Amino acid sequence: MIPLSRLAGAIAAASFAVTAVTAFAAETRPYDAQSFAAAQAAGSPIVVEISAPWCPTCKAQKPIIENLAKSDAYKDLVIFEVDFDSQKDAVRSLDARMQSTLIAFDGDKETARSVGDTKPDSIAALFQSAIAQ
Repeated sequence: MIPLSRLAGAIAAASFAVTAVTAFAAETRPYDAQSFAAAQAAGSPIVVEISAPWCPTCKAQKPIIENLAKSDAYKDLVIFEVDFDSQKDAVRSLDARMQSTLIAFDGDKETARSVGDTKPDSIAALFQSAIAQ
């Protein structure tokens, strides 16, 4: 049986390790208009990912986005996820026409937009545009 103090130490170490691994990751969160407006007002670098669970292109984009989000270069980036099917108001307000749309912002300034792109290099360039200024 493991003494309680050793178990608590192990849990604390594991918690720190998880925090250390994710400390440099971009923040991904569901889109809501207030949080998006607050991030823009704060001048945050932002990527909006408009996707649908049934979309094969969106599924191809997802691991590319997740991989980029882990990079230290994008640690200050906020990624907002918009569901194409259930968040029609957000889709319209972002002037998106279809799922698999990615939009980059530097604060309130749109810096890049793509639709249907599944190339890691060009998605990375879109991410970069949000932090380049």
